[in-house]
Amino acid sequence: MIRKHLTKDIYIADAAVHVFNGKLYIYPSHDEDTGVPEDDLGSHFDMRDYHIFSMEDIDTEAVDEGVGLHIKDIPWAGRQLWDSDAAYKDGKYYLYFPVKDKTDIFRIGVAISDKPEGPFVPQPAPMIGSYSIDPCVFKDDDGSHYMYFGGIWGGQLQWYRNNKALQCGVLPEDHEEALCAKVARLRNDMLEFDETPRDLVILDENGQALLQGDNERRFFEASWMHKYKGKYYFTYSTGDTHKICYATGNKPYGPFTYQGVVLNPVSGWTTHHSVVEFKGKWYIFFHDVEISGVTPLRSIRYADLTHREDGSIETITVDYP
Repeated sequence: MIRKHLTKDIYIADAAVHVFNGKLYIYPSHDEDTGVPEDDLGSHFDMRDYHIFSMEDIDTEAVDEGVGLHIKDIPWAGRQLWDSDAAYKDGKYYLYFPVKDKTDIFRIGVAISDKPEGPFVPQPAPMIGSYSIDPCVFKDDDGSHYMYFGGIWGGQLQWYRNNKALQCGVLPEDHEEALCAKVARLRNDMLEFDETPRDLVILDENGQALLQGDNERRFFEASWMHKYKGKYYFTYSTGDTHKICYATGNKPYGPFTYQGVVLNPVSGWTTHHSVVEFKGKWYIFFHDVEISGVTPLRSIRYADLTHREDGSIETITVDYP
């Protein structure tokens, strides 16, 4: 079932959704028309704050809990607050956010609150060794937390190899292995990586790493991890081919094997999602531009997500009028 948009009076995207204290909390980007022209680097996504939303139940109205974090309160920030995620541990809530620093390089920061809706107080500096965009923080059954991150083009992932910056960002050739999302276990205090980030490799049906030219299946951005019946499901956006795909593995680090499409292209250049279990049912939250009709002003909606008996996921298609 394709469900309604969460709100029509504020444009929000990149939904990261979690269950805290028996409620759904949504941590989205906040789209505004700031007059920045569109380009392939996403300069028009000129976000300046995060509004946090809550829902008592899956069919109730989403409540805007207000601004959880503003760019002016981040001492090292320059511009463009992109997709964030949140986590909870030992009585504290952690908001992980990418933002360009004052040299226009994306880093990932952490902010802390006593409440899921914030306000969040940012740390004075970005996470050591962090880069690129789209942090997703996954809690495994043993209590360990892992961050998945990265995005190409405007997300700057092509500027790095082996976690080191290049002099000039360049994508691999089409016949070379695709750039990978990154994964690293977090330190116990949730503020830094506990290890050097690793490549999250996605394999094809023959056990070979996906190639950069395979843009129907290769990773572009929008990492998300969920676990179902002991299996790890890595879902992600293919970016310029506008799909949400998934790959499965037996460990949080992978390797992962490509399985198929979760969400077919929606209205707008691309989408960005999260998958959550709530009261025994599974849902996918994503965004489109059905309300605004323009790329920089997106709106979040959601749909029921179905795992079949064999563990595969039913593909979702949004039929527009």
